[in-house]
Amino acid sequence: MTVWYCTREAVKRALDVQETARSNGQVDRAIGAATDAIEGRLRRRFYPWAGTRTFDWPNPQGARPWRLWLGQHEVISVTSLTAAGTSIAPGDFLLRPDAGPPYTHVELNLSSTAAFGGGSTHQRNIAITGVFGYSADSGPAGALAEALDASETTVDVTDSGAVGVGDIIRVGSEQMIVTGRGLLDTGQNLGAHLGASAAAVMVAVTTGSAYAVDEVLLVDAERMLIVDIAGNNLIVKRAWDGSVLAAHTAGADIYAARTLTVTRGALGTTAATHDSAAPITRHLVPALVRDLAVALALTQLLQEQAGYARVAGAGETQREVSGRGLAKLWDDAYTTFGRKARIRGV
Repeated sequence: MTVWYCTREAVKRALDVQETARSNGQVDRAIGAATDAIEGRLRRRFYPWAGTRTFDWPNPQGARPWRLWLGQHEVISVTSLTAAGTSIAPGDFLLRPDAGPPYTHVELNLSSTAAFGGGSTHQRNIAITGVFGYSADSGPAGALAEALDASETTVDVTDSGAVGVGDIIRVGSEQMIVTGRGLLDTGQNLGAHLGASAAAVMVAVTTGSAYAVDEVLLVDAERMLIVDIAGNNLIVKRAWDGSVLAAHTAGADIYAARTLTVTRGALGTTAATHDSAAPITRHLVPALVRDLAVALALTQLLQEQAGYARVAGAGETQREVSGRGLAKLWDDAYTTFGRKARIRGV
């Protein structure tokens, strides 16, 4: 699995699709196609990748010998910069534009003696090590519920509502891509009987602070969505995700999707050991890009369900339905995030 710009859960919730494995493959394929379309049209990658990129110098970018345009390899931060194997000190180069990241080009500080070029060939003359991409914005996503060695690919976490399949999470300096979720016993049980009524929305637990809004719980065979927490009472939506409303007795086990299947050491980082309770952050895709990914995935799924026969109008005015507002989303996303050509032909 590669990087996605929205999660499986976001698409399913938008479509009101039940959380069943039967539909996962179709949803995942649609999200992958949406992500490819966004990168192809906007000519950007909206996730952080750590490593080294090399550039030819001189190259046909223009006559200014102090400026290196990075093209599709926009940078978020730079660890080291070398030219012909010679290190250029951080104070001897500038990342531009000043409003970045992302930084689209690197300029030598003209008050220094640093220079690009030199060496026996122009090929791969300049090497930049750092974090590449549009942004590395992140938000809190709970913590590890167990210690990890460097080889484990299942991760128990404290908050299943903050992370979905397709998210990039970070623990310490390591990035991981979430490829699946499984149920984990929360270690708590129902504190009181719960009737088979949609109005019975208060779930008594031992420690309310151990849960989070938007987590989906499983009690017996019924799923419940946490919408609020009041002390040691969870306020829930019953019969969530297509499950059947049922009565439950006090003492029933409470499960949540807190076991994540992950790709370790992703996007240029290295798998490492981590202590229990280590904080987790989640990479934040720009909201407009995320919404566009959801919209594109929804359009593909709905067209597949209709055998690509969803049309509007009749006769000569008949056209394929592409999703309400999709063209506007594309326009807004391109205006805001599209990487524009620096030089246009006349």
